[in-house]
Amino acid sequence: MNIIEAVTDKNLLGSMFKDPSTWAAWRVFLRGLFNIPITDAPDLELFKRCTGLDEPPAQAVRECAAICGRRSGKSFVSAITSVFLACFKDWQPYLSPGERGMIFIIAVDREQAKIIKNYVGGILNSSKILSGMIEQERQEQIDLKNRVSIAIKTCNYRSVRGYTVLCAILEETAFWRSEESANPDVEVLTALRPALAGVPGSLLIAISTPYSRAGILYDMFKRHYGQAGKSTLVWKAPSLTMNPTLNRGLIDAAITDDPEAGRAEWEAEWRLDISAFLSGEMVTACVVPGRTDLPPVGGIQYYGHTDPSGGSKDSFTLAIAHKEKSGLKVLDLVRERKPPFNPREVVSEFSTILKAFRVSEVGSDRYAGEWVVAGFSECNIRIKHSELSASELYLELLPIISSRAVELLDSKRLISQLAGLERRTRSGGKDLVTHYPGGHDDCAVSAAGAILAAAGVGAGPQPFIWRAFPDWPVWPGRKIN
Repeated sequence: MNIIEAVTDKNLLGSMFKDPSTWAAWRVFLRGLFNIPITDAPDLELFKRCTGLDEPPAQAVRECAAICGRRSGKSFVSAITSVFLACFKDWQPYLSPGERGMIFIIAVDREQAKIIKNYVGGILNSSKILSGMIEQERQEQIDLKNRVSIAIKTCNYRSVRGYTVLCAILEETAFWRSEESANPDVEVLTALRPALAGVPGSLLIAISTPYSRAGILYDMFKRHYGQAGKSTLVWKAPSLTMNPTLNRGLIDAAITDDPEAGRAEWEAEWRLDISAFLSGEMVTACVVPGRTDLPPVGGIQYYGHTDPSGGSKDSFTLAIAHKEKSGLKVLDLVRERKPPFNPREVVSEFSTILKAFRVSEVGSDRYAGEWVVAGFSECNIRIKHSELSASELYLELLPIISSRAVELLDSKRLISQLAGLERRTRSGGKDLVTHYPGGHDDCAVSAAGAILAAAGVGAGPQPFIWRAFPDWPVWPGRKIN
């Protein structure tokens, strides 16, 4: 039984579709994905329009990118596909005795994972035939009696290693972000492909609304859309094409209010106003492996920058850097205190570190006004408000990183924050560089400020004569000459 037969059988998957006519476009997609002939002229025309191909692929599809607008039914189709592959295909010839084959649906976060898990559980339990195949249902995984499991996980490459993978569905992969990785989508894909390669008939599907022109989804689109004779299929379609029940007026209003965002969200067009600012490769090329920080050394002028926080939401961060005689900028230290915390305690802690590096004046933005100035002043540290915004700091940092004129610390948080920065094009002014929606850049902005101060960019902190403060502590284990 193929997937089209399964989704039209009311005793199997068909009962899940309230109005089958509204899912016609998805059935054409599934025909192309599973190499089922497309004979009707309207369906063939839709396939051509959404794939850029003159005819469906002759060979089996091994990888697929489904790029569709919001509310088009992507997550439900992911769940339907995973259940079909788990229940209707015989994987036993490819499993060793006692081995369990895995079908992974990898979501952008736990909330989305919970939604998809509910879809999968609902589909299986809606049919007496399919529910009888359930061996055990757990929080993030459903084990079937045929030694196949459907597991819903978040985007972490460690969670998918070491398994025999039958299928992997990457949900909303254009929006995958991680505080622990510069390229979470690339790392997950790198972990999955070897596991999929050893299983004949295995399948990888990246399904998402488009976003910026970066990452594996855009790479698959750029390399394979409209390219015949390949085992990778790329399907790209607006929300209304895939879900005709949506309100056209609401979509038009959203596009009018914000054309770039609206076209991406509803018409499945890549955003032209947003791009990756620093690639993960560019950032990691400047990282010194294994170097987490450097102690202070006598005779070196150090510079610091802090990104303060009130202690309830954002992190409070500090970075220190210096410049070598060769002109190379070196990031010596990055400290982050995550909320909740007492701001005055962090000011005291950071002041002690600054004194050990003989830094009496530290750069900062104008967050929280005078309490930051007063707090550091009590510890004999002066605050120098930066003349550059965070976005301007990043723009000044770009040539330093691109030319590899800096040595960065081996910090996952710092690397991921720098690699996660987005460049937003604005009319009539400088581009805006900032973190992605819902992300953070507290470590990145402190590091940028310290590096630029060491490079002499902007009105950085002034040199300091440390002998004026003979009571200042030294770094543990180091003697300051």
